[in-house]
Amino acid sequence: MTSHSTLHTSHSRASRLPWLLLISLAVVALDRWSKDWIKAHIELAQAIPVIPRVFRLTHVLNDGAAFSLFADSASPEHVRWALIAFSTAAALAVLIALIVMGKALTPTTVALALVLGGAIGNDYDRIRYASVVDFLEVHIFSYHWPDFNVADSAIVTGACLLMLDALWPRGTAAPTEETA
Repeated sequence: MTSHSTLHTSHSRASRLPWLLLISLAVVALDRWSKDWIKAHIELAQAIPVIPRVFRLTHVLNDGAAFSLFADSASPEHVRWALIAFSTAAALAVLIALIVMGKALTPTTVALALVLGGAIGNDYDRIRYASVVDFLEVHIFSYHWPDFNVADSAIVTGACLLMLDALWPRGTAAPTEETA
């Protein structure tokens, strides 16, 4: 007969990898759904204002990397395949890291799950359509942020979470309302 504490201990040691992969899958699904919705409802190079002079839903294609880097390359097909190779290698490295660290839900593992989902989402577009659909356009005063998508948002959120986790002193808890 197994005691309650033994059950609790074995349950707490259970891998959280399925939950982390579910986060990645949710990012891929939301990214796919949002890009398909944009393609079905907004003509290419058109936009729908959501908050005038601040936020619009657009429909643009990005043949390059983040912020359209390399989009105007003299060898767009080489850039495309280099980006696919890099993104696939990065996604595999993140997946391996998740498998190794996936015993716990930590800021690092959640961040890696977000990055994995985002990398897969954009890689899918590059492989299937040769370019990535971007549709979130933000203006802050006179500054125009390059258009982006759900996958990009997940990657940036994951990267910020990794940076915050790396900067957070070990052995201390995050501030709560009572201590802040």
